[in-house]
Amino acid sequence: MKKEYVVLLHGIARTKRSMHTLEKALLKEGYHVLNIDYPSRKKTITEIAPIIFDEINRLSQEREGMMHFVAYSMGCLILRELLAKYPITNIGNVVLLAPPNQGSEVADFLKDNLLYKHFYGPAGNELTTDFALKNPFPKIQHTFGVIAGNVCLDPISYFILPKDNDGKVTIESTKLEGMSDHIVLPCSHTFIMSNKAAINQVKYFLKNRKFNHPKRYCL
Repeated sequence: MKKEYVVLLHGIARTKRSMHTLEKALLKEGYHVLNIDYPSRKKTITEIAPIIFDEINRLSQEREGMMHFVAYSMGCLILRELLAKYPITNIGNVVLLAPPNQGSEVADFLKDNLLYKHFYGPAGNELTTDFALKNPFPKIQHTFGVIAGNVCLDPISYFILPKDNDGKVTIESTKLEGMSDHIVLPCSHTFIMSNKAAINQVKYFLKNRKFNHPKRYCL
């Protein structure tokens, strides 16, 4: 059987260590995992995409088989840019974890704050709803599913965001035209990539191109 690969893309102000729990789970399933680090605070999303492509290209000389993608938060926007503009062959299934597809109202609230600008860098302003409206990232032309959370742990975000959010992104904002499936889990934005239920749904979608929709979840 040909090998199957999964590329993991972390979020802004994170590193590949934040995807380590998910990486271990996928390795146990027999996937070959490429967990990529990139300078999320120093470059724009458009500038980060070719960095990811170069990392994948190093692998492409050796690999045969399907390549899946799992991205978290801002990594989802990078992935949309990557898949639309760079030649990657044998693309399999794609899972987006807590994607700010329509932007984040939290970023709207903080975008003019000097500390926010300094910490999150140029990509920070690309997470706003205004940027998403005026400069939409490309649609995904492959089979993809979206996992959203509905647990808000940030008391400030509770007053900023509309109801039904994960503390950073509303459930509605995670949706994207063309998605094959969408599921909402009792997860917060900060920890969704390490949540057991979310990881199980990632594994299920990569194999079945849909999520497992039971009646009830346990944290």
